[in-house]
Amino acid sequence: MTKPQSPPETEEQSPVARIRATGLTKRYVMRTVLRGVDLEVDAGEAVVLFGANGAGKTTLLRVLSTLTRPQKGSLEINGLDSEAEAITVRGQLGVLAHQPYVYDSLTARENLQFFSRMFEVPDADDRIQRVLGDVELLERADDQVGTFSRGMLQRIALARSILHRPSILLFDEPDTGLDVASVKVLERILNEHCADGGALLMTTHDLEFGIRVASRVLVMDGGRIALDRDANEIVPAEVESIMGAPGA
Repeated sequence: MTKPQSPPETEEQSPVARIRATGLTKRYVMRTVLRGVDLEVDAGEAVVLFGANGAGKTTLLRVLSTLTRPQKGSLEINGLDSEAEAITVRGQLGVLAHQPYVYDSLTARENLQFFSRMFEVPDADDRIQRVLGDVELLERADDQVGTFSRGMLQRIALARSILHRPSILLFDEPDTGLDVASVKVLERILNEHCADGGALLMTTHDLEFGIRVASRVLVMDGGRIALDRDANEIVPAEVESIMGAPGA
C-alpha cells in the first residue's frame, strides 16, 4: 500500500506543526523515563516509533496525549499549549492505548453514542454509522461489546478514537490482537487520515507493518530518540540493533 505523503499546503491547513515537543523530561521516583525528547510531527506525516520495552515509548505518548505531565520541557499541539489549553487540545487528539476503554455492557453503537456526546460530535448518528463501516463492524453494531473478540474490541476502540474527527492520532500498538484482515482495515484508516492532512504518531512491535505505514521512523532507546529517518531510508537491521539494546 502506498505510504501517505504530506499534502500540499492550503489556506485551510494549520501553518504550525501538529506536534511540537521540546526537551520533554519525565521521571518516576528515581527513574528517568524521558531524557530531553525533542519531536515535531507535521500535517500529513505518519511517524512510527519503535523501541525496546522500557525505552520510553508509552510514556512519551502519555505526555503527548496530556495524560501525564513532564517535569521539564514544553509541548504544543496544533499551536496550542498543552497545559494551558489542555481541554481544547484533548478534543483534537484521537488516542488508542493498550486498553480499549469501552463499556462491555453497552453495544458497539451505544458506546459510540456515549463518546459522541462527550466530544459533542455533530451529525452523530451519521458519523457513528460511518466509523462502524470503516472498522467493518456494522453487522455487530447492536451487539454488546462484552461478547466481542480481542480483535473486535480493538476495532471498536479504533472507531472510538476517530469518531470526533481528530487531527492527530496517538496510537500505542494499535495492531495488537488484530488478524491480517483487520490490520489491513487499520492501515487503510491510517493512510486516509494522513492523506487528509492529519498526523499520526504510533508505536508497534511489528517492524514490517510499522515501516510500511510510516512516512518517518523514530527509534527510542534509554528515554531518548536514537534514530529519526524517512521510512524509505530505513534499514530494518539498524532498527533491530537499537531495539536490542537494554531500555532505560
